[in-house]
Amino acid sequence: MKDIPDDIRKTLDRAERLEWWSLGFLLSIIVVMYFAMGSSQAMKTAWIEDTLSLIPPILFLITRKIETKPPTRFYPYGFHRVGSLGFFLSATALSGMGAFLIYDSGSALLLREHPTIGNVQFLGLDVWLGWLMIAALIYSIIPPVILGHKKLPLAHKAMDKILHTDAQMNAADWKTGAAGIAGIVGIGFGFWWADAAAAGFIAIDILRDGLRAMRISVAELLDGAPRKLDSPDIHPLVDRLGQHLERNASGMTVKIRETGRFVRASVEPDSGRALPEDQARRIGGEDDAWRLIAVNRTLTQELPATGADRSEGSAAPD
Repeated sequence: MKDIPDDIRKTLDRAERLEWWSLGFLLSIIVVMYFAMGSSQAMKTAWIEDTLSLIPPILFLITRKIETKPPTRFYPYGFHRVGSLGFFLSATALSGMGAFLIYDSGSALLLREHPTIGNVQFLGLDVWLGWLMIAALIYSIIPPVILGHKKLPLAHKAMDKILHTDAQMNAADWKTGAAGIAGIVGIGFGFWWADAAAAGFIAIDILRDGLRAMRISVAELLDGAPRKLDSPDIHPLVDRLGQHLERNASGMTVKIRETGRFVRASVEPDSGRALPEDQARRIGGEDDAWRLIAVNRTLTQELPATGADRSEGSAAPD
């Protein structure tokens, strides 16, 4: 894609390779966890979380292919915001599944379900299934945690929210594994409630991540001001660009919104519609004039000719 700098393109290419590695490891983890799951609620919840972990890397790989497509008549601004849509879908899936798993584990506690972990034959030996579950959980922790820590700096550099959500989920997988192990050990000591409690802890963590991501993604889809990667707080770029552009456009208001990993700035009058209604009628016709509220143009040529100013001005045309 022409408007992505070479260093950002290389960062995204590296992230793409890591996501393929993630898919390979996650598929193997899902298979191992499925066969070791038994009747443990915590293992089932951890297995579902691992399955959900497939969504962000798949969406990242899909959006990487789509966002590079050139603008068309139907999509004149290009496909930069496909990442925003993918981020919203992954956040919705996380939130929905987190809520369901909280209900599932809560029901198990209320109904006082007593899970049992028996013995299995393994290499000719009679082995407690709990040891195999713990081994599976340890395997489910190590690859994602390593990959997650590798993805985080790439997500910050490329300002990619899907990649950042994926990296956070991977880097925090140790909590899922630790909760699952605690639940299994609790069953082994006769604490029937430990399994469902551990499942609830995992589910609450899933829901928390999903709701935080959903709050950020909805703001982006509603043309909200650019948010930070890891919180719904407004990104410092907004104040920096706004103050700079307002100095060079007196009597105007600067509105900055996010389109995927990019931002766009509109410079409009302080009050009223940005385009007078009579002008809108001349441009758009009588019937549709009310729909045309602004016509913007780039300000690059009107800004001071310093290198720093040019870079800020070109980052925010609409």
